[in-house]
Amino acid sequence: MAITRERLEELIARSSDIVVGTNRKGIVDYYNDGASEVLGYKPEEVLGSFVGRFYPDIDEAKRVLAAMRSAKYGGRGICESFRTTFVAKSGERIPVAISGTILYDEAGGEDGTIGFAKDLRAILAKDKLATCGEVAIGLSHEISNPLAVIVNQAELLEREIERLCGEHDSSVETERLDAIRREVARITEVVERLGEIAAGESYETIDYVGPVRMVDLRRRHAGPHAPHPALRGARILVVDDDLGIRQSLAELLAAEGCTVSTAGDGVEALEMLERQGFDLVLSDVVMPRMDGYELFTTVRRRYPGLPILMMTAFHYDRDHVIKRSRMEGLEGVIFKKPVDPERLRDALVETLGKRS
Repeated sequence: MAITRERLEELIARSSDIVVGTNRKGIVDYYNDGASEVLGYKPEEVLGSFVGRFYPDIDEAKRVLAAMRSAKYGGRGICESFRTTFVAKSGERIPVAISGTILYDEAGGEDGTIGFAKDLRAILAKDKLATCGEVAIGLSHEISNPLAVIVNQAELLEREIERLCGEHDSSVETERLDAIRREVARITEVVERLGEIAAGESYETIDYVGPVRMVDLRRRHAGPHAPHPALRGARILVVDDDLGIRQSLAELLAAEGCTVSTAGDGVEALEMLERQGFDLVLSDVVMPRMDGYELFTTVRRRYPGLPILMMTAFHYDRDHVIKRSRMEGLEGVIFKKPVDPERLRDALVETLGKRS
């Protein structure tokens, strides 16, 4: 059924968008309900007045009219989604996008204008939140890497204290290290929460907690231990673009009796795999040149049976590296940084035990 002119006029009048019409002199002769709602003026306050009152100044009003007269914004006589600012009765400046046209009389002269303006405040707020989310995700990543180094170095320091003290009391030093671990755990919880809020969704955690074990980093350290026999001599390749992570993990694994090599990214890791054999690859997820997914699929194709464990400082899988790797057959444990040394040790023992 064709819409009637009366029905169309009713729809425009009730539209939530701002609709304003003017005559050839710029005097407002049409003002809909949406305009009243957004701008705060009642029709009787603006009908018959100059349209320039809606703009911050007369120059901005002239800029909008010039855009309509130009062919640059959709064709001569019209403009589409042209960004400008309206000023409400309250004085608030409202960002809007105008789609308008110049009306012409039978002789081809300008007879007025009609413009539909979209209030952009909600849209811009969402864009701002999205940007804040990206910043939060990057921030959580940058914080997590130093935390991982602190946790690993605390583990190594405790072992060294235990060795140096021998039979002497080292409880004070151990308590201080425990305090460091507690505070790192608190920071980790904040960073995790920040990542969850930034992501705005929970699927990253829920989907992966089934077949994949998402390691809880907040478990307390149980104290010094003897290296596990399964790790003695194990050849481990640590792949991470963060130098501090590489070095601290290398030291931690070397203390377990492993033979450790490191690579700064996936490309370097593949070059090392061509030159020597390894029993396991411990890889970061987000890296330049080649991410964890590309490394995993390449290693699986070239070196079938070589296990890979993944770790990441991001608290959700923003590039779906983990999800894609799972779909390709990844069975390893996924760690979030900072990696708990005991959990890492247990995962290595379990994974290497499957190969023997």
